[in-house]
Amino acid sequence: MISIIAKNIVKSDQVENFKSLARELVAESRKERGCIAYALNQDIKQPNVLTFIERWEDQAAIDAHNASGHFKRIVPTLGPLQAEPGEVRLYREVE
Repeated sequence: MISIIAKNIVKSDQVENFKSLARELVAESRKERGCIAYALNQDIKQPNVLTFIERWEDQAAIDAHNASGHFKRIVPTLGPLQAEPGEVRLYREVE
């Protein structure tokens, strides 16, 4: 299993736009083969920090997700809403 933590620091006046687009991304991604969990989380103290926390069965599932129509359509629209470049990290669970 692979977890992805994708942190986004969004322009304060674009938070609602980001969340609206992200809701569709989350809903469509949850339907994908290999998706174990996919959620958008908002920082309690800094509401313009929005973080996707995802869990995928394997790299093949992530590759298919990154190639999906909804990913290719929505993700590029999120970049201009950010105050600074996002940070994406992939993790494997330690056994």
